[in-house]
Parts: sequence; C-alpha cells; structure tokens
Amino acid sequence: MAVFMVVLLGVVLGVSVCTALLRWNEIRQIQHCCCSWLHPQAHRVALLSLLCPSIIRSQLLPKLDDFMRCHLSNWDNTLIDIQQKTKEMAFLSSLNQIASIERESMSGEFMPEFFKLVLGTLSLPINFPGTNYHRGFQARKNIVSMLRRLVEERRACQETKHDMLGLLMNGGEENRYNLTDEEIIDQMIAILYSGYETVSTTSMMAVKYLHDHPKVLQELRKEHLAIRERKRAEDPINWNDFKSMKFTRSVIFETSRLATIVNGVLRKTTQDMELNGESLMLSSKHRYKYNGWRIYVYTRENNYDPCLYPDPLAFNPWRWMDKSSELQNYFFMFGGGTRQRWEEVGGDKLMKFPRVEAPNGLHIRVSSL
Repeated sequence: MAVFMVVLLGVVLGVSVCTALLRWNEIRQIQHCCCSWLHPQAHRVALLSLLCPSIIRSQLLPKLDDFMRCHLSNWDNTLIDIQQKTKEMAFLSSLNQIASIERESMSGEFMPEFFKLVLGTLSLPINFPGTNYHRGFQARKNIVSMLRRLVEERRACQETKHDMLGLLMNGGEENRYNLTDEEIIDQMIAILYSGYETVSTTSMMAVKYLHDHPKVLQELRKEHLAIRERKRAEDPINWNDFKSMKFTRSVIFETSRLATIVNGVLRKTTQDMELNGESLMLSSKHRYKYNGWRIYVYTRENNYDPCLYPDPLAFNPWRWMDKSSELQNYFFMFGGGTRQRWEEVGGDKLMKFPRVEAPNGLHIRVSSL
C-alpha cells in the first residue's frame, strides 16, 4: 500500500493507494486509529436500527416494490435520460422510506434544494455568493427548515407513522437511543445523502452495462422471470425472493467494481500511528504541527487489480457466483414489477473522474416486452 502526503487547501491529507499487496491488518489499523467525519457512535447505531431484518422484511421491501412499480409505470414508449431518472428514483425512494405520508406534498419543494446540497458537497470549499459551495450551504438551511417543520407536525398530530421518521421519533426495541429533534433531522439528511449518489449512479451504470452485454441481460431476465412465474402479477417481492436473486446480486457487485462509484473513503486520525513506514503523528513535534491527519484511502486501483480479478476490465458478473470470491457487502435490489425493454440512444459519453457521470445525460428508449 503506497502512502503519500499532500497539503490541500491548508489541510494535511494522507493519501493511501490500495494495491493487491494491501493487508487486512493495515485496514484494521486505519479503522482503529482513525474515525469517520460523519456521525458519532449513537448516530450510527440509530441508523443501523432502521435496517434490522424485521424492518427490512415488513417495511423496506414492500415499500420499495410499491414505489418502483409506480415510478416505472409511465416510462413505456418514451425516450428518457436514465441518469436523471435514477437520481429521481434514489431521492424519492429514500424520501418515501423516511416520510411516506408527506412525500407527495414535500418532494416538489425538497428535491431541487437537495440537488443543490449534493452539488455543494462535491465543490471546492469557497463560501462566496454564486459558488456551488455557498448554494449548498443555503440549500442545507432550507432543508433543515423543511424537515424541522415536518418533525413538529408529526409531534403535533401524536399519531405513530410506520416509516423511518416514526421510528426515529418514537424509538423502539431496536433503537435504544433517544435523539433530539436536531439529531433526527441530521439523521434524515444522512439517510437521503448517503444512498443518493451510490444508488443512482450504480443503477445508471447497470443499465449501461446490461445494454452492452446481451448475454448478461438474458441471464438476469431468466432469473427474474423464474421468480415472477411463482407469483401473481400484483404480488410484491418478499424476503425469500430477494435472497434468491443470486445472479442479480452478482450483476450489482460487478457494476460496483467496474464503475467504482465510490473510489475511496475519508478518515481522520485520533492517535499517533505508523502506516507502511510513514509516521502520522498528532503531536506538536511533527513538522506540520496539525492536530489530526485526514486519511483518504483510494480503492479504485484495487478494483482493477488482475491479481484479484482476472481480465479486470471485462464486465463479468459470473466471477461473483463463487461465494468464496465475495469481497464486498451485500446490496439491495429495487423493484420487481413491470417488464420492459430498452435501447441506448445517441452513444452518450461517460466520465469516471472525478465522479462517475454522463455529462450530457444517458438517453434510452423504453418499451413494453
């Protein structure tokens, strides 16, 4: 693992480039000596409590299935920008999980502010009127105001709603922490933001790769049609259906590997440490005299390493069918209702740096099977 140091906008940043020589003890060392910038332990536990198996079975999957059926219902015989549609899908599906009752009334006002917030977090930190960073700050203030109004309305009605906001406000046996209103608002923003870029871009790239690899698409359809044959048209996806999607899971793994939506992780040191011979010290004796290194672990190269993935630039989901080769966590699959075909229109350009995106959109024509 190569380690080098840079000073970026006045901040000492240690960049770690992962290779096939990366050892798990080095990963554990980073985890032990560094902390995430995002949430304290109580917040992380509260977030994880929303994704316990019982909630996934009873609430998450049924709501996702119902949402995706509705979201896809008006795509037939249309030319769409799949990049824009997957962004809307990721945002609205998360908002539906958080506040299912109020989603329709607040999405129109909320969505443009949220998109400004996302763009601001991916911009240079120059807080000057007219910059994306400044607009992102203003958008967050507007978002906090809207969410605070939502929390106050929920408390006033004194009726328990079966969604994530209801669980955060009322707790439960899975969530042992009592959060303040400000912490609940922060949690809602974290839920919306954390899944937005990853889910939307992974979905877009999956459509792109499946279009370019008909054999993979054929195998994926075969798996899903086999599930649908056991169910009536109106029956939603259940937990057993989800667990049986072995090839679907492999397609998601391979899409995530090849596209590398998240190309690294950020951490901050909490104690002196040595990483691959490089001293990262908090003490004032260090020549940079900075209280805490920022560590950026760059993982993109690992995903293209031929020692780990033979023929690494090939889109080959079958490499994940062997359980012994699984190196990533499980992902969720959305939807399972309408059946449609699509074809790419225009050969739009894709970029993978500094983030995966289609600058002019990725256009497809959708039609019924």
